Formats: sequence, structure tokens, C-alpha cells
Amino acid sequence: MLKEKLKEYRIILASGSPRRHQFLQEMGIPFTIDLRPVKEVYPTHLKASEITNYLSELKAEVFLKELKEKDILITSDTIVWHNDKALGKPERTAEAIEMLESLSGTTHKVITSVSFTTSRSQKTVHSTTGVTFKKLNREEIEYYIENYRPFDKAGAYGIQEWIGLIGITRVEGSYFNVVGLPTHMVYKSLLEIASR
Repeated sequence: MLKEKLKEYRIILASGSPRRHQFLQEMGIPFTIDLRPVKEVYPTHLKASEITNYLSELKAEVFLKELKEKDILITSDTIVWHNDKALGKPERTAEAIEMLESLSGTTHKVITSVSFTTSRSQKTVHSTTGVTFKKLNREEIEYYIENYRPFDKAGAYGIQEWIGLIGITRVEGSYFNVVGLPTHMVYKSLLEIASR
């Protein structure tokens, strides 16, 4: 249905995430991938979805002069928001351990923003999901990091991986948002653009 409505458009996904690629494929959305290096730095006064909105729109800036009339550029950003601060992707094992220890036995928020940019307009939406972990012990945390290397994931974990299977006790909101893309919002937004 959506594929038919989008047949005149070129969807450009500016993301290297295999999970985001898979979601668009499973939704039947044809797309091309175009990756551009962007320094993901945001003003320190921003909080929660303000951060992901800012970064999602920042990732679109490098494309603005090149977008043609029937192009729809999709950019996005995900953070884990916990104790009033953003947890991004860990760079080292010690940082990943520290992140998972802070999430252990608590509830945090996963926030994803998605920007839809055309040659004439830009719309940014965001989704917030509450995720609760059981109390994780050090052995579980170290096993997960050693075997799954979650250095490409905000908050140092993937809900769809081993740590999610054994450690997550409650999800409030979109599960797919935690994996990396609020698919229901992507579908709705693309439908709106294609119906104009």
C-alpha cells in the first residue's frame, strides 16, 4: 500500500544501522542508503527529545542543497535517557559496564527522533519508550559485553539481544523504537508526505 504511494519518490536513508535497514525492508519501503560523516555534537542545555531532534536534523543538513523534488531523506538519532542525562554509544568496555550497571534494576527511557526532509520542508517526530531492567549482576554484564560487543548501541545494549531476553522485565511504548526506529511513526509520516 505505502510502496504504491511512494513509487514516484526516492527514499534516502542516511543510516548505517542494519536494524533500520531491515525495518524499512520489512515495511515494503524501497530505499537507497547514503551515509555522510556528521560530528554528533549538541548544545549542552538540550535535554531528552531535544537532543535527538537536534541530532536527527543535524544529520540532514549535509544533504539539503542536493535534494531533488521527489526525494525524501530519512535521518534519525536514538539515545538512552537516564538520571537526567543522555547515554550514547560506549567507546570502551569499562564505559559499557558502567552504563549497564547504572541501568540495572531501574527504568530508563529510550528516545528516537526521525526527520523527514524534502527539498521544501522538514518534519521531525520522536517516540519515547520506558524500559525496565532487572538487577543485573556483574557476570551477566561482562558476559554480554564480551559476546555481543554492544559498542554501536546507545546505552550499551540491544533489546533484541541476549541481555534483553534475560534482563528486561517491562517495556512501556514501542518495542521497535528501542530497537532503533519507531516504525509506526515512519509509516504514518511517509503516508502523509506521499498523500500531499
